[in-house]
Amino acid sequence: MEINDAVKALAAIGQESRLIIFRLLVQAGPDGMAAGQLSEKSGIPPSSLSFHLKELVYVGLLGSRQEGRFVIYEARFEAMADLLTYLTENCCGGGSCAPMPSIAKSKPAPARAARSKKPI
Repeated sequence: MEINDAVKALAAIGQESRLIIFRLLVQAGPDGMAAGQLSEKSGIPPSSLSFHLKELVYVGLLGSRQEGRFVIYEARFEAMADLLTYLTENCCGGGSCAPMPSIAKSKPAPARAARSKKPI
């Protein structure tokens, strides 16, 4: 990936609505999602949604296909992987990187001790 392509992709997902759309489509997997479903799930009105989808398709992070009357949008996982590779190549100077913190493994907050009530 070239630096200009990375800048365009990062600028595209650096906007709140487009990041929401992209994450929804990543979660949907390779089947993608119809524009109407995206509008419902994201809360973005269809007129604004089409603008944001056009931008994400333009930079190559999304693809689209026609299925009957519907346009199905899908995340282009290879483009996402290329961007992540570009961002992390030569990470830590080629040495072993520190482990990434895991949200899934985070410990729950300790329960607070129950306060004893004194009789009045």
